[in-house]
Parts: sequence; structure tokens; C-alpha cells
Amino acid sequence: MPTPITDLAQLDPNGSYTYADYLTWQFTELVELVRGRIMRRMSGPTDLHQVITGGLYADIRAHLRGQLCQVRIAPYDVRLLKRGTPAHPADAAVHTVVQPDVCVICDPTKIEKRGCLGSPDLIIEVTSPGTQARDWKDKFDLYEENGVAEYWIVAPAEASISVFVLDEATAHYRLVGEYAGPGPVPCATLPALGLDWADIFPDAEA
Repeated sequence: MPTPITDLAQLDPNGSYTYADYLTWQFTELVELVRGRIMRRMSGPTDLHQVITGGLYADIRAHLRGQLCQVRIAPYDVRLLKRGTPAHPADAAVHTVVQPDVCVICDPTKIEKRGCLGSPDLIIEVTSPGTQARDWKDKFDLYEENGVAEYWIVAPAEASISVFVLDEATAHYRLVGEYAGPGPVPCATLPALGLDWADIFPDAEA
């Protein structure tokens, strides 16, 4: 019988793992798998991170009440599938499991009791000092590669939001807006959402 994995230190940081492995781990630390490699949280989220994340989730949830699209907040497993992967692959065939801060899923068939299987329509990552580089590079490339239609990077320290939309012709992200002061923050996935910068950053100075 395999030795139970109860501590992250038991795993090879350079090893390659699958969602099947991920399900057997018995430690409490939140980790993600990116193309089979373990990505651990560098530090806990700050209070401001939680305020912004919770506020975005609450506003989007209120807007979506009674609609087809649904919103989820971390911790929530999102299993991303490479193009060409069967719609319902075996757990051992899934090599990427992420925990976006907030995500919107408009295809109800992707929502399962274990989380989301497939790409959400919108992912919002709220940066922390330990995750900023990952959100701008690793997560950016990953979400682009896996066809996440819209990606927001929210930076609490700068009170700014960068919005990217996937260009269907090139399969690459296109920057459609940067918001760092009072005014509306449009959302391509949810055009009627009506978020405002001042609501997202209530304590920021314009």
C-alpha cells in the first residue's frame, strides 16, 4: 500500500503529477498543478486581497442570480484541459488544476461536484506579493493556452485592473482595458454587469 501523502515535503518538487495524484494528498496546504508541476502558494492572502476578492464575488453573484452563468470563489478546483482532450478524461489524464480567485462559468455541463472541468469563461486573479509574477506570466500563458475567454488581473497595491480578452483569430490575449481610477469597468463576458472601479477599490484614493 502506498505511503499516505500528509505533508507537501513528501512530494518531489520537480516531479510530474496528475489530478489522480492530487486527489490522494491529505495535507491541508492549498496547491495547484500546472502542466503536472506543483505550484504552491508563496504566502497567505492579505486582508485587502480578501476584501477585493470577496467584493467582486458578491457583486457578480448578485448580478447572476437567476441566470445561466455561475460564479465561484477560491478555494475551488478548476481542471483545465488541453485542446483535443476528451470531454470527460480520466483523472490521470488531467495535469492542470488551478484555484482562481474568482471565476465565471457559463456552460453548466462543466460544473461538477468536484469543481469545474474545462475552461471558465472569465477568470479574475487578485495579485498578492507572492503571486504577482505568476499571475502575469504563468497563469496568463496557461489561461490563454487553455482558451479562457476573458482574464482580469487585479492589483490591490496599485488599485488597478488589467482586462484581457482572447482573440479568436490569433488564440492570444488582447489587452482591452486598464483601469486605475473612478469609472466603469466593462466585462465582455457579462456586458450588463456594471462594475465600477470605486466599488472594487472602496478605500483607494483616486
